[in-house]
Amino acid sequence: MSEVVDSGELLRRIQRARACAREEEREWLARSESLRQGDPAEARDAAVRSLAYEAVVRVLDEVLTPGRHEPES
Repeated sequence: MSEVVDSGELLRRIQRARACAREEEREWLARSESLRQGDPAEARDAAVRSLAYEAVVRVLDEVLTPGRHEPES
């Protein structure tokens, strides 16, 4: 079950995960915008999901480039 990976492979995996999370964030944000008029409840759900992916992206950004972003108060 446990697989040994070198630091380069670990970095590539984190970068792929960040790219995937960024794409999901964009898709959920677009879905929220498209649902805003027709289904406000679903639009809110989609907006919350986009915020969750935004948080994942911020965490992975911090792993990849520590200190790049100032913490929010």
